[in-house]
Amino acid sequence: MDKLYVICVDDQREVLNALTQDLESFESSLMIEECESVNEAWDVMESIDTNGDHVAVLITDQVMPANTGVDLLKKLKSDSRFQDTRTVLLTGLATHQDTIDAINAAHLDNYVEKPWKKESLHQIIRVLITKFVLSKGIDYQQYSDVIDRNTLFENLRKTT
Repeated sequence: MDKLYVICVDDQREVLNALTQDLESFESSLMIEECESVNEAWDVMESIDTNGDHVAVLITDQVMPANTGVDLLKKLKSDSRFQDTRTVLLTGLATHQDTIDAINAAHLDNYVEKPWKKESLHQIIRVLITKFVLSKGIDYQQYSDVIDRNTLFENLRKTT
């Protein structure tokens, strides 16, 4: 089974801890990785790809030292290895222009403001994992505990 990863990027350790704690219920099917910088995240994603696994979802903060979350999202979308990776900008400090750049230049899938609601974040992750699995042609049955059934059924209905 190919491993699916959710990469969480934030320069504040307490935010990363809270985020990964809120995502613990997905760990039966997904690997959750924490990164404190854009450079660390890129290294982790390249390692995942080299191992033949998949970066299914990238959740990134916007305001970080050296590079921003939008910088990471743009780099991700320009790399063919990660074309299907779904993205979330999780931030409380993004400017209006940052958000526009994330949507237009980096093809952002979701924008979530801090502080987030756990249930809402879970639903977003379920939908994004489902879309990723379907786009990659991965057998969705092996991820039945983390996919969004409505998204799955809508997609299946469109293809029949």
